[in-house]
Amino acid sequence: MTVFNRLAIPDVIEIIPPKHGDHRGFFSEVYKRSAFEAEGIDISWVQDNHSLSTDLGTVRGLHFQLPPVAQDKLVRVLRGRIYDVAVDIRKGSPTYGKWVGCELSAEKWNQLLVPIGFAHCFMTLTEDAEVMYKVSAPYSRENEGAILWNDPALGIEWPDLGVAPTLSDKDRVALPLSAFDSPFVYEGARV
Repeated sequence: MTVFNRLAIPDVIEIIPPKHGDHRGFFSEVYKRSAFEAEGIDISWVQDNHSLSTDLGTVRGLHFQLPPVAQDKLVRVLRGRIYDVAVDIRKGSPTYGKWVGCELSAEKWNQLLVPIGFAHCFMTLTEDAEVMYKVSAPYSRENEGAILWNDPALGIEWPDLGVAPTLSDKDRVALPLSAFDSPFVYEGARV
């Protein structure tokens, strides 16, 4: 049975699908619509994305897409480990500007549901980390956004890996949350 663990911000959920192994290997239903619906999660996934980060300490985020193509994400690790973070950017939310983090790994076999209205980021805790994630809307360059991953006002407690982070040019120059006029509005718990 799939396990759903709500984090300190309950809309962000760690999900652990069942994994059945024998002498041949294993089998897992990593996503089963009926299990999600039983938890009140009704999301139509439209695209799967797969990334490889070769360097330890690679940072991808804090990313989001603006309406009308805002995205829910279901993130899992195929190889290695990451520290995955979601920041609430919904105006009027009691947790606006707060974050939750969760270590995801191929070994733990866990996933993270990051709903619309959250900025998403991860840091690789191993070399050659492969991440796969479902999204509920297609990518749109015109609607992408980013917040500075290490904005001091957010106070995200990133792991100290003893290496300088590897960042994209876009992530290096992202603005802090205080410079972002969020179009996302809190309308109560979604899931």
